[in-house]
Amino acid sequence: MYDKHELCKKIAEIYPDIGECGIGIEVDYSDDKNVWIVHLKKGEHELDHHLEIADADRCMDGEQCVGLGLEIAQLKSNIKGQQF
Repeated sequence: MYDKHELCKKIAEIYPDIGECGIGIEVDYSDDKNVWIVHLKKGEHELDHHLEIADADRCMDGEQCVGLGLEIAQLKSNIKGQQF
């Protein structure tokens, strides 16, 4: 098993542009929902993504998390003032 720090680090490795564009990232586990909550933030733009356990496991195995990748693209688009 892995903790939120390990998952956060792995997500940053898989999506290196998160750090490049300065998006803040936080990861917490929700016992109520049984999902990881990935919080992305840059300036006034914020986005929460619910990452299912199976998807988080794939991320930890070095595979891209498709849903999270789409959310990151949406946030970057919003930051640039474009619609996604």
